[in-house]
Amino acid sequence: MAEGVMDIDDSSFEAEVLQSEKPVLVDFWAPWCGPCKAIGPAIEELAGTFGNKIKFTKCNVDDNPLSPGKYGVRAIPTLIFFKEGKDVEQITGMVAKSKLEDAINKIL
Repeated sequence: MAEGVMDIDDSSFEAEVLQSEKPVLVDFWAPWCGPCKAIGPAIEELAGTFGNKIKFTKCNVDDNPLSPGKYGVRAIPTLIFFKEGKDVEQITGMVAKSKLEDAINKIL
């Protein structure tokens, strides 16, 4: 069963991301960020395709400064892939959906 993209915050980050049994993609974004809005539909589509194998989450950096600060997020959108509680891949900026798919396949 595919799932959508889950909103997470600093308080749920550890439980939803670091303790997840599945790999997790965290989309660090902000509502005012144009590229963040542009990449959103691709992430939603990928969640539909890979949602049973990987957890898709998004974290608003304006409301939750601790998590992006901990992982060195300096620009948005920044997508960080976590596996077994460790960050294994980081993609910054607007990228093609195919590049995201490649990163997902590499992690799986």
